[in-house]
Amino acid sequence: MCHILIVEDDNDINNLLYEVLTKNGYHATQAYSGTEARLLFERGEYSLVLLDLMLPGISGEELISIFRKASNVPIIVLSAKQGANDKIYTLRTGADDYVTKPFDEGELLARVDANLRRANYVDNEKTTILTYKDLKMDIQARTLTVNGEPVALTGREFDILQLLISNPKKVFTKENIYESVWRDEFFGDDKTVNVHISNLRTKLGKTDDIKTVWGIGFKMND
Repeated sequence: MCHILIVEDDNDINNLLYEVLTKNGYHATQAYSGTEARLLFERGEYSLVLLDLMLPGISGEELISIFRKASNVPIIVLSAKQGANDKIYTLRTGADDYVTKPFDEGELLARVDANLRRANYVDNEKTTILTYKDLKMDIQARTLTVNGEPVALTGREFDILQLLISNPKKVFTKENIYESVWRDEFFGDDKTVNVHISNLRTKLGKTDDIKTVWGIGFKMND
């Protein structure tokens, strides 16, 4: 089972992260300061770290440097800092991903899954099948079937569909989708997302599975 270290000094956020992760099949350990996180990291083995930057004791930026000297474990930063320069600096210092607060649970889980997949962590105990109506996605094998028939998707198309199906009642803005799938800053050009959504609809053989919520974004149709 994948073991995730949560480093967050806000009790409510830390407990929320723990609940979301354990409910979705992960094993999680909680740390509430930079000093505690360092000790836990030295004594345990972790598949991924969720890391706040503003911490008592050792700062999140310092922890990234400490963790990187010892391991290539994926590090996802959770921060209220939303500036592009903050994100760029943190990623360049060794973090693998950056999620701004407040975060969406479905988006966060999609990012956790994507980073674990890139790090080649395989969790045989965790369910890797997502279903929605007649769609069936095997997250580990990266395959999709519609009514039992295989449908070939590009990597971006697969990640977009996984994000939407993981939380089918949520409306994802184009910014949500772009930053989750491309892992880059969104600069307001929505053509890229629109083209991939259009291609997805064509490949699924139906135009109504992915619903456009005008002025907001996209969601799976009820």
